[in-house]
Parts: sequence; structure tokens; C-alpha cells
Amino acid sequence: MTRLIFILALFLNILTLKAQTDTSAFETQRAKINAMLADRSTRFGQYEQSLNERTGIFGFQTKQDIRNSNEILRQITLNDNNIFKELKVLLDYKDQQVQEVRSSVISNTERINSYMAAIKKLQDNNAILRDQLNKPEPMSGAWYIVIILLMGIAYYVYLQRRKLKTT
Repeated sequence: MTRLIFILALFLNILTLKAQTDTSAFETQRAKINAMLADRSTRFGQYEQSLNERTGIFGFQTKQDIRNSNEILRQITLNDNNIFKELKVLLDYKDQQVQEVRSSVISNTERINSYMAAIKKLQDNNAILRDQLNKPEPMSGAWYIVIILLMGIAYYVYLQRRKLKTT
């Protein structure tokens, strides 16, 4: 029983360490995506500001103003593409975690069922052994020999007494 508890504790410890590793990779990926989103928000603020810049004559935008706005918008688009790639990696981590949980549940269920079957078998064997202990043991061959010898001795003593009385 103590071996079973030790094995279960060891198994849970291994699962915890693996879950911590997966969780740290997942958290690292989330932090990376959050940083990219913060960068996107900053660039979008720069884009809004560049749209309001009007350095031309009579308050119009110049070609350079439009180019600056377009470059910031291009950077936002590139950043968005990178965010999508990193989100894909994050979703892959999540899918992997879900798959690991499913396989863990299946293997744990099978293991629990086999443990339950083993425990049931041991309980049945224990009940059979208890019944055998509680049943009076049938006389074995040795007891028959002892009884026959005692009867023989008693008969011999009876014959000897009878012989003594007759003489």
C-alpha cells in the first residue's frame, strides 16, 4: 500500500513539473504577445498623430506627411502579422495542453480502472482466505491415525484388564 502511495506521489510530482514547464512557456508567449500589442497601440497613436500633421501651405498635408503616415501604417500591419504568428504559436501551446490533458485523463482512467480491478481481486482473495480460516478444518489423515492409535491403546488396556481379572 505504501508503494502505491509512493508511486502516485511520484507520478503527480512529475506531472506538476511538466505542467510548470508548459505553463512557463505559455506565459512567456503571452507576455511576448502583450508587448507586441502594446507596441501596436503606441504605433497606432503615432499614426493618428501623423494624420493630424499638416505641414503644407494653407494647412494641407504634404507628400512627406502622407509618406510618414503610410510608413507608420505599414509598420502597424507588419506588427499585426507578427502578432497573428505569435497567436498561432500560443494557440498551438493551448492545443498541446488540451491534448496532454486528454491523454492524461485517458491513461489515468485506465490506470484507476486497473487499480480498482486489482483491489477487487485482492478483496475477493482476502474474503476467501478469511472464510477458510473461519471454517473448522476437516480432520486430516494425521488425526485419523491418532484416533485409531488411541482406540487401539484403549482396546489393548481393556484386554489387559480383562486378562488380569480372569487370572
